[in-house]
This record gives sequence, structure tokens and C-alpha cells, in this order.
Amino acid sequence: MPNGHIVPEYYVLEYPNWVNIVALTRDNEVILVKQYRHGAGKEFLEIPGGVIDEGEDALTAAKREMLEETGYTFDSLEKLVDLYPNPATSTNITTTFLAKGGVKVKEQDLDDQEEIDVLLVSIDEVKQLLKENKIGQALHAAALFYGLAEIQTPF
Repeated sequence: MPNGHIVPEYYVLEYPNWVNIVALTRDNEVILVKQYRHGAGKEFLEIPGGVIDEGEDALTAAKREMLEETGYTFDSLEKLVDLYPNPATSTNITTTFLAKGGVKVKEQDLDDQEEIDVLLVSIDEVKQLLKENKIGQALHAAALFYGLAEIQTPF
């Protein structure tokens, strides 16, 4: 602790840093993904994202993850915020980007352990999903709130 007190048997999880992306197509639709999460034992609606590979910067990782998971590229990507998934017990940071002008240029290129459905939803539908607590991944819900604030769409 900062005051010198030592907490016995305290565990810290060392994860790589992550990116996630609030992504808008050229038609102003939000790109969501649906995938199974084993820790919770159910499917989640999420935003695209993933691990920043060793030697890779966050922007490059965001572009790579979007292309792999969705097949989309974007006119612009801007950093929105850095969030700590759980600063009490984890070392990593999640960098959130806002991507605009998305166009599908290829099919998904998923890892063997990924099964991801891509959904295009309106901004109003995203707001409703958040209001109904249907975006259960906390970092993704927070990212969507940051993204909606940036694109100036009041609740």
C-alpha cells in the first residue's frame, strides 16, 4: 500500500493491453458483434476489439481487429479514452477508439477460437440496448457511452 502496509496473499493479474472500437459505417450504423463468453457462460453483444500484440501500437491494433473481426475499414479512427478494466487487480489498459466511415472490404478473418456475428444497428437502437442493460460487458458499455457523447447524440 502507499503507506507501507503489506497485504498478504494479494494477487495481481498481468494482462496485455486491449483496444475496443465504437465503429460507425458510412450509413451511420453502429457495428456490434455477438459472441459467446465462457466466463459468463452466455453470448454478449459487444463492440469489436481485442489484444494489442507485442510491438504493436493501439491504433494499429484497432485497425487490425476491425478488419479481422468485421471485414471493415474506416475513413478515420480517433482515440476516445483509456480505461482500466480493473485497476485493483489487473495491470492492463483498454484504449477505446471512435471509427467513422466504415466500409466492408472483405470477409472476417477469425482466430480458431472465435465465432463472431456482426450486426449493424442504428444509433437509436444502441441507446435502447444500453437503457435495457443489454450490453453486459462493462468496458464496452462505457465505450459506447463515450462514443455517443462524442458524436453528440443525447439520450
